[in-house]
Amino acid sequence: MTSALFEIALIFVLLLCNGLFAMTEIAIVSSRRAVLQARAESGSKGAARALRLADSPNRFLSTVQIGITLVGIFAGAFGGASLSARLSPVLEPFLGNAAQEVSFTIVIGALTYLSLVIGELVPKRLAMQYPEGIASMMSGPMSGLSRIASPFVTLLSWSTSSLLKLCGVQESEESKLSREELTVLIREGMVAGGVERSESRMMEGVLGFDKLEAYDIMIPRPKMVWIERDERHADVWPRIVKSTQGFFPVYHGQRDNLVGVVSVKDCYAQLAAGIEVRFQNLMQPPLLIPEVQKASLLLEDFRRTGHHAAFVVDEFGGVIGMVTLIDLMEAIVGDVPSKEERLSMPIKQRKDGSWLIDGLFEIEKLETFLKGFEKPEGAGDEYQTLAGWFSQRLSRVPTEGDIIEASDWRFEIVDMDGIRVDKVLAMRVPKV
Repeated sequence: MTSALFEIALIFVLLLCNGLFAMTEIAIVSSRRAVLQARAESGSKGAARALRLADSPNRFLSTVQIGITLVGIFAGAFGGASLSARLSPVLEPFLGNAAQEVSFTIVIGALTYLSLVIGELVPKRLAMQYPEGIASMMSGPMSGLSRIASPFVTLLSWSTSSLLKLCGVQESEESKLSREELTVLIREGMVAGGVERSESRMMEGVLGFDKLEAYDIMIPRPKMVWIERDERHADVWPRIVKSTQGFFPVYHGQRDNLVGVVSVKDCYAQLAAGIEVRFQNLMQPPLLIPEVQKASLLLEDFRRTGHHAAFVVDEFGGVIGMVTLIDLMEAIVGDVPSKEERLSMPIKQRKDGSWLIDGLFEIEKLETFLKGFEKPEGAGDEYQTLAGWFSQRLSRVPTEGDIIEASDWRFEIVDMDGIRVDKVLAMRVPKV
């Protein structure tokens, strides 16, 4: 009886060892390298060893496989032969000649069940739940076993690499975290509570910053406040005060003849000194950029030149918009409207639930305000604004009263500024 209990205990220990190997394998593979790196830099020797194991997958996996194979052989030998022989006499009075086969089946079935639960499923679930902690804890024993079984590990590693080369598979370099994967990790961190919503928005803004072009974030030409070079300050000042701009393009003759840029700060400095404001004396040379210039390159231009505003020109040399340093920052942190901008928001909800929207409002931002609205095809590429959407859908110059229905919303032009769409009313389409 004592001998049987010893054998059962031994098999149980072997299954636990199998579980440790399986757990360590999943933990090392599942561990986030950045977390292990941070722990290693803070002084964790286990994390440093885990990183070394992860950097040598062939050697590490060979060590694990040797351990699992040896455990499986010993467990099978003890279970299949010894325990089956001990159980057979117990069953023989009831089953006769079939006792030996039945006892063998029972032992194998029990071992298989315990191997799956104790040796595989539970350890692997634990490893997936706490990968970095388990990897750091088990890296020491695993490194020791790797040194002890070094000849066999080396043989297996060499055999694996050689067979992979014969199959045309080259040793891959360390995998790099893609932009999309990093974005998903940031969102998971926000859901889990480790990253604040505002932090998540900024990090995603930084990741998407390099994809933005000047055309995507510019203030369009119709919204810009312009100054004629020879205008009197007294005539221009009311426009400057009402504007939310900090920099103003200065033109001569016609607006495409951009000759300079003036800042509000310079105007204030002249007034404070009691000097008459003359725009032609205050203006600085404008920074001109193509509409396809990357936002990241524009930020470098601002750093290099000291400018805080750039003017976007199209392929024909015409000015189509303006980008400021504030616009670049808002592309990362989100819109930060000033008090004046809040009072003149381009989209406002009315008491009846409808929305009054400026025609130059960006079409890609509509889904943030209109529940259930989906960005239409071509938005952001073929057209940027609500007015552009009307022109694209109607294939003509829009007029007051034109209507578009999409995503259970009805959009109606209620005001025109000449040939430009000024105001659009968005209303929910009642469900039948």
